[in-house]
Amino acid sequence: MTKWEYQVAPIPLHNEALMLNNFGQDGWELVTIHTNAQGGLVAFLKRPQAS
Repeated sequence: MTKWEYQVAPIPLHNEALMLNNFGQDGWELVTIHTNAQGGLVAFLKRPQAS
């Protein structure tokens, strides 16, 4: 069974793709993006835990 680790990160509105691409290069997979109470974007990411 795969074990996962998770990351929750604010996404700056002027550089969304760059930031998400950087996470992807580090092995993170985007699960969802939500808007927080202040109107900013928050990304929820996951990747398999290292064994």
